[in-house]
Amino acid sequence: MQLLNDALVPVPVTLAQVLNALCQQRAQAQAYGGPGECWSWAQISAQSRRIAAGLHAAGIGKGDHVGLMLGNSGEWIAAFFACGTVGAVTVPVNTRFKADELQFCLKQADVRLLIHADSFLGIDFTGLLRQVEPAIDTQLPGAALPQLRQVVCIGGNGHAAGVTSYEAFLAAGAPVGGAALDALAAQVQPDDILLIQYTSGTTSFPKGVMLTHANMLGDAACVARRMGVTADDRYFSIRPFFHVAGSTLSVLVSLVSGCCLLSLPKFDVAQALEVLERERCTLTSGNDTIFLMLMGHAAFDASRLHLRGGWAAAGPEVMQKIRDVMAVPHVCNAYGQSEASPNVLLSDHDDAFELRRDGFMLPHPGVEVRIADAQTGALVAPGQGQGEIQVRGWNVMRGYYNMPEATAKAMTGDGWLRTGDMGEQRADGRFRMVGRLKDMYRVGGENVAPAEVEEVLHAHPAVQQAQVIGVPDARLGEVTGAFVLLKPGQQASGDELIAWCKARCANFKVPRYLELVDSFEHIGMTGSSKVQKNKLRAHALQLWKIQADTVAA
Repeated sequence: MQLLNDALVPVPVTLAQVLNALCQQRAQAQAYGGPGECWSWAQISAQSRRIAAGLHAAGIGKGDHVGLMLGNSGEWIAAFFACGTVGAVTVPVNTRFKADELQFCLKQADVRLLIHADSFLGIDFTGLLRQVEPAIDTQLPGAALPQLRQVVCIGGNGHAAGVTSYEAFLAAGAPVGGAALDALAAQVQPDDILLIQYTSGTTSFPKGVMLTHANMLGDAACVARRMGVTADDRYFSIRPFFHVAGSTLSVLVSLVSGCCLLSLPKFDVAQALEVLERERCTLTSGNDTIFLMLMGHAAFDASRLHLRGGWAAAGPEVMQKIRDVMAVPHVCNAYGQSEASPNVLLSDHDDAFELRRDGFMLPHPGVEVRIADAQTGALVAPGQGQGEIQVRGWNVMRGYYNMPEATAKAMTGDGWLRTGDMGEQRADGRFRMVGRLKDMYRVGGENVAPAEVEEVLHAHPAVQQAQVIGVPDARLGEVTGAFVLLKPGQQASGDELIAWCKARCANFKVPRYLELVDSFEHIGMTGSSKVQKNKLRAHALQLWKIQADTVAA
């Protein structure tokens, strides 16, 4: 099926159209692999139709919202495809949500039917849901979630009185014929909402980003082309499917290219390395944290891997290590956010390494990007400095669900998405992301992007991972604080690392505080393996006993 036109702009299609076309060509090829799982495209398609029939029998139709609270698995993919087939909107639920977050997500999204695992990675999802909506023990809908009409539980021996077993749900859909499902799929349009993505909410309760079939499939097709994905590739992605880096850049990249996707329920470094080797994976993806953890593990051995490319959201030092230490020659540099489906800028796998290393990327065809002064909104000409990255085009969201004020705030008056990220443009039209506006801090009036200091620390031979934040200071307003994880078997003192920074960056960027850590897990990481800067900052204030009027000794 043609997904890009001659100008490489996406052709608007629906998920069901792409899946049907793929199954006509590669029905028996492997589509997905995970622990104890091996699915062909024919099996994924057949299961998605069984689930679609169950949804139809349950009264779920076009535009209805269906929550998925499952770990990465073939069943998650089949359920996502099923929702797309009948025109329902998938609401992926973060498996790390606590009760308050889950209640907010399900209620704000108006979820009518929820499919969830009985338990996942030791978390009792049924018990968690019971805290949110006690009516699952009697009869739905209940008072807490009045829109939730049915809950379907996968696995587990005992179910609450108001919960349907997965087997019973599928059995209820058995009488729905294939012709009826085809008719439902035919009514779905590319501009219909496919998914509502809840942002990670590291600073507040999350917002539901509405993405269409055309948004997500178009983004996946453009990314697959830039990455050079072929049907013969084996793509390992640890990205959680409940994030768009999982749904668009993993699941849908696999769908539009026909390649095999491999994943795990959670990011275990040793297990990931074992899968990469055993499955002879040719592509992978992740942020700097993931790649640094892989390369820093005792079991890492580049000679046992078969990787040739993929994508990374990483700075120059990490990109250099991916090529030199991990021996992956064609990794693309990537930038994006959920509101843009998510990828906005991507280098090409055939670009000169220096371009990919230094993060100089191009927008996808049909997508416009500009740089604007973060305070005044005035456009910044190429080569004339940094500003906010703003985006307009086919990949931009339809808005935040039921949040018109937040949607209006996210857009400029002339229809551009405000990303909240800092970037710059060169004279040749390539862009580079340099930091997140919300993470930027000012030391004595000088702007500092954490990534700048992190890059300096990552260049130290003993450093595996660094995380930098701004913390209060009475004289300068803010100063730099750094947390550093060393490579196994390596040693370096805090004073040594500070001296390293002093020799390599401006004095105002050098860490005033630096702490060596054994892990970032106790501080808090998102499901996409990003350290949460707000939690890191709160931890720093307590650890270093910093107050707003703290004065350097």
